[in-house]
Amino acid sequence: MFVRIVKMGFQEEHVALFLENFEKVKQDIRNFAGNRLLELYCDKADPTLFFTYSYWETEADLETYRNSELFINTWAETKPLFKQKAEAWSVDKLVSLK
Repeated sequence: MFVRIVKMGFQEEHVALFLENFEKVKQDIRNFAGNRLLELYCDKADPTLFFTYSYWETEADLETYRNSELFINTWAETKPLFKQKAEAWSVDKLVSLK
């Protein structure tokens, strides 16, 4: 399993629309084959900066999602709302303490 982290900065006037759109698709993303967790974070100092953390069983699962109609349509609605280019990382979790 690995974690996909995506950093997205939105134009201030589009934050509410992004959150509305995310609300509509979050369960579909979470229930996509291979997805084990989906989280959305907002930066405490900058309310236009968001991060998604998604846990995937395999890289192939993530690639299947990224080539799916769900991702393509979601990204088509999300990308025009950005104030800056999104950044993404795929990382392996090494330690998790609870």
